[in-house]
Amino acid sequence: MRRFGIGIVALVFVLDQALKLWLVFGLHLGETGPYELTPFMTIVLAWNRGISYGLFQQEGNFGPWLLVLLSVVAAIWLSRWMWRATDRLTVASLALIVGGALGNGVDRAVYGAVVDFVHLHYGSFSWYIFNIADAAIVVGVLGLLYESFRPDASKSARA
Repeated sequence: MRRFGIGIVALVFVLDQALKLWLVFGLHLGETGPYELTPFMTIVLAWNRGISYGLFQQEGNFGPWLLVLLSVVAAIWLSRWMWRATDRLTVASLALIVGGALGNGVDRAVYGAVVDFVHLHYGSFSWYIFNIADAAIVVGVLGLLYESFRPDASKSARA
């Protein structure tokens, strides 16, 4: 199970970072975008200096490093939980969260902000802009929530 979890962490992290690097430096999304893929999804460059949904926007030098530290601490704590877990869903869910936290943490350390690029919208309704790391974190949290409500989940979904 440990190799399974580490593989998911690595896959999420590499896919997230590779796509961000390609969009920012290969495609030059900031200069050439946005790109409308569908009537409800646009690829656009956004620098998120806060956390999910743009909350707690950080300016200056201290705030982003505090969020980097928070990402590292969360990744370590969740990795330890993942290392001890025996259920496949628990391991996969935690690995998705860890991979996403590391991907966004690297962005904050390198750029001072997270690179977001997928914008979902419909008509005048606009949902937030996110990236692969964000999606992995959401799916991981949903997996843990699902598992916590399973009758036999009380053993494997504990931190």
